[in-house]
Amino acid sequence: MAPRPFWKGYLKLSLVTCPVAMTPATSETEKIRFHTLNRPTGNRVVSRYVDAESGRPVDEDELVKGYPRDEKSFVLLEDEELEAVKLESARTIDIESFAPADSVDWIWYEAPYYLTPDDPVGEEAYCVIRDAMRATGMVGVSRLVLNRRERAVLLKARDKGIELWALRFGDEVRDPSEVFGPEREKKLDPGLLKLVSRLIEERKKPWSLDMVRDPVQERLIDIIKEKKKGAPRAKAKAEPAPAPSNVISIMDALRRSVAAEGRASDSAKPNDAKSKKPPTRPKR
Repeated sequence: MAPRPFWKGYLKLSLVTCPVAMTPATSETEKIRFHTLNRPTGNRVVSRYVDAESGRPVDEDELVKGYPRDEKSFVLLEDEELEAVKLESARTIDIESFAPADSVDWIWYEAPYYLTPDDPVGEEAYCVIRDAMRATGMVGVSRLVLNRRERAVLLKARDKGIELWALRFGDEVRDPSEVFGPEREKKLDPGLLKLVSRLIEERKKPWSLDMVRDPVQERLIDIIKEKKKGAPRAKAKAEPAPAPSNVISIMDALRRSVAAEGRASDSAKPNDAKSKKPPTRPKR
């Protein structure tokens, strides 16, 4: 069953407008979740808001948003005041500009959504915007209020629809030069690059969902099934293997790696000499 949209509004480009709906492109419903229990009673433990000073539980109607003024006092903001700052982008995705699709670095992408037409009347306008972005190799840049914050969003054509990405704020992405430091000037031996390129070629595979499987969750599911049948407690895994020692010669290590990859590749191929059966003579 298709997931329900969590947002509905309008997609706008100049004077062209069409109703759209937005659905998260990712799901966590399959993720295993645990409840915290009281071991002696087996009952679930619930969390409650309590006053940090008195320890008294606080009722829901007594809760209010506060922004710290100093260490001991806060500026209080009522729900009506928070509602008053809602922007037009809360219900309209007005495409303000376009940029080449390959000019937006992946690190700015944060949360993906699918944008679909929400009315047959607006289907044509939706498809025209989608196909024009695909034909020109451009992505649309707009703004949208999500969770009470106005976010920059990016729209790109995908298959038969439009993919929308909430982008990170400008102050959330660190300058890579702060982490990587100055550019490395060391000249590498061309032989090293050639050997690593061979390793990459040996390990090249088509993209598949198996590359992003979650083996830990799969094992958890197995453990839960076993415990439902009364199996004993699962044993902890052995200590991880010690970290490999420093490589003295990168060239030697790469040569051994390439040789090992070649042997593994050869062993995976069927042996033609053994696989071919001698022809049988017809019986007279």
